[in-house]
Amino acid sequence: MNNHLKTLEEESIYILREVAAQFERPALLFSGGKDSITLVHLARKAFFPAKFPFPLVHIDTGHNFEETIVFRDWLVNKVGAQLIVGSVQDSIDQKKVAEETGKYASRNALQTVTLLDTIERNKFDACIGGARRDEEKARAKERIFSVRDDFGQWDPKRQRPEIWHHLNGMINFGENVRVFPISNWTELDVWSYIKQENMDLPSIYFTHKRNVFERDGLIFPASPYINMDGEDIFETDVRFRTVGDMSCTAAVLSTADNVDDIITEIKASTISERGARFDDKRSEAAMEKRKLAGYF
Repeated sequence: MNNHLKTLEEESIYILREVAAQFERPALLFSGGKDSITLVHLARKAFFPAKFPFPLVHIDTGHNFEETIVFRDWLVNKVGAQLIVGSVQDSIDQKKVAEETGKYASRNALQTVTLLDTIERNKFDACIGGARRDEEKARAKERIFSVRDDFGQWDPKRQRPEIWHHLNGMINFGENVRVFPISNWTELDVWSYIKQENMDLPSIYFTHKRNVFERDGLIFPASPYINMDGEDIFETDVRFRTVGDMSCTAAVLSTADNVDDIITEIKASTISERGARFDDKRSEAAMEKRKLAGYF
């Protein structure tokens, strides 16, 4: 194994084992993307040959890529995990959130309420997520064990120092912790690990023909979930660097149909993968504002 990847893997496995040791009801947040798939792979390694230790929690916007849902169900069956789905549509029906309207309407931000309700309903005291520090500047402020208050909100001033890998899971009643075992990984690290471990992924990560349209310099999938305002639809070869709600996740023009080509493409890229997420472009501090409210 590559020494760098071995060090990252060992750190992540240590973190996952600390979660199992320190918390009573931990869960793994699963989006169907490469980072959460990597977490599932690491968790299987961390506790093999024991049963998969965490339920997988998917917050379903109802506007997912079909390929992602198919892969999610296949992986759940493969690892023998419990799947818990929180539905944004249920939150809308219960009038806890309001559906956005207009050209840039998206359900992505609405996930926060559904997530917090799912955590409360299942009494999770730790939720493992696949966020990485290199994704976005607000992510770089996170600790590995990120404490959330009894309202599920994140306050960077309340986070604890993590010196010499000391992870403090002590929380008050009602609080919970978000845990980020691959926080120190980069996008390139994840893809290199995927190659090394020969991991399966949803097909949308690889080049394929899709009907798309261009908006504000980004290429979006043509979909009934997106308010297309007279844009011209055309078919071309694209892939997705990140997986999210279809209404805010742009594709990239690409001919990369295998992991080696994707790694080469990432090395040459001048923008981060979050550059393809329109919801991050709503304001300079869009991600941080969502995190303060309890987002992933």
